[in-house]
Amino acid sequence: MARLKIYTDENVDVRVAEGLRRRGVEASTAYDEQNVGITDEIQLARAAAIGAVIFTHDPDLIEIATEINRRGEDHCGVIFVDMHRLRLGECIRRLALYAEVVTAEEMVNRIEFL
Repeated sequence: MARLKIYTDENVDVRVAEGLRRRGVEASTAYDEQNVGITDEIQLARAAAIGAVIFTHDPDLIEIATEINRRGEDHCGVIFVDMHRLRLGECIRRLALYAEVVTAEEMVNRIEFL
């Protein structure tokens, strides 16, 4: 079983990925991967290409992932949180916990709300 990798889209503060890496979680950002300014569909595909769940504040990604599921296609999973719901440190803490207890295989085609 593969450990969960987390990819943050360009709407997420890069400090989330930095905090996750300090906690031993494999994490990257749209900026790290040079994926800034691309469509949400491509963001989700790029996350899948590196085998990572995408962490986002963008509700459009929930709709896109749902549509992919409806078509019977796969994605590596989406974790969503409302930008104003949790503080930065709490996002990092909860995502690090996800990475400890959920495998990459378990996140395939799932949409989770942090």
